[in-house]
Amino acid sequence: MNLTNVFIFCFVFFSVSPGALAQQPPSTADPLHRPFDQLLDMYVRDGLVYYRAVRSDRVRLDRYVGALGGVSAATYQGWKREQQIAFWINAYNAFLLQGAASAYPPRGNSLRNIPGFFDKRPHRAAGRSVTLDQIENTILPEFHDPRVYFALGRGAVGSGRLRSEAYTAERLEEQLRSQTSEFLQQQAHVKIDQLTGELAVSPIIGWHETEFVAAYRGTESGTPFADRSPIERAVLALIDPVLLPGERAWLEKGQFKVTYQDFDWTLNELK
Repeated sequence: MNLTNVFIFCFVFFSVSPGALAQQPPSTADPLHRPFDQLLDMYVRDGLVYYRAVRSDRVRLDRYVGALGGVSAATYQGWKREQQIAFWINAYNAFLLQGAASAYPPRGNSLRNIPGFFDKRPHRAAGRSVTLDQIENTILPEFHDPRVYFALGRGAVGSGRLRSEAYTAERLEEQLRSQTSEFLQQQAHVKIDQLTGELAVSPIIGWHETEFVAAYRGTESGTPFADRSPIERAVLALIDPVLLPGERAWLEKGQFKVTYQDFDWTLNELK
């Protein structure tokens, strides 16, 4: 065993207590995604990725990515909607991890600095060749559930937390609900500043404005936000379940403006 593998073993072993290892339930992911589920469980902590270890364990990741490419278009078309959504979320995150591991460490500590990483590099999945941007901007919009965009890691601190598990058809609704709630409660994504009068939200919402407006139409006429723009009403409807009473009361006064935060492309690396 070389020094790199020894370091990886020690990292994984000491990150989890013996009791947790004994009580850890078996993976609930379906057979296709189970290897990815295990890899995420091992190398992702609190949304951060131990990329150096992923790079050293490329055989399992590459084998899983190969299995995604081995899914035929006919097989994919026979799946139910939840299975298709889980497939593309996992595919996006796996392709990104594979690319990030190959390029690690990226220039400027950001995958955005790699030419063509998101918009030109092709990947095989479900009988087609796709880029990461095509998955996000062409395939996932077909499902009309903008919560999926909070599930894409993007290899960046500004994205939603990369889960330490794969997405599954059986648990998809639970996972997306949890992912969205957690995302909206982080000031890095949604910040209410009563001093400046701003409601600053993640640019991810702005990138997919049409879909968020369609999914969260907001309030009806005669309510406090009736005179707001469609995207503002959508933002307010989206965040309403996680608002504190004081925050909701302040927003209902209407003395605020909605702005977009800058997206943080810093690598979501566990060091």
